[in-house]
Amino acid sequence: MAQKLPALRADRIVGALERAGLVVKRQTGSHLILTRQGLRRPIVVPMHRRELPRGTVLDIVRQAGLTVEEFLKHL
Repeated sequence: MAQKLPALRADRIVGALERAGLVVKRQTGSHLILTRQGLRRPIVVPMHRRELPRGTVLDIVRQAGLTVEEFLKHL
């Protein structure tokens, strides 16, 4: 059964992505740019103080090439 993805703060998302093997490349304004060998495009995470909506979190997870279960394991 697929787990439901919660709304999360940006710092928790970035931490999970780093544990999944992504590396912070730079920050442009309020957006953090992460990369990983083999990804076609960099992953952009908006570094806002509030929680990011579930849809935004899901889009970031998919762009990173992870499944929801893999991402939740790294939280």
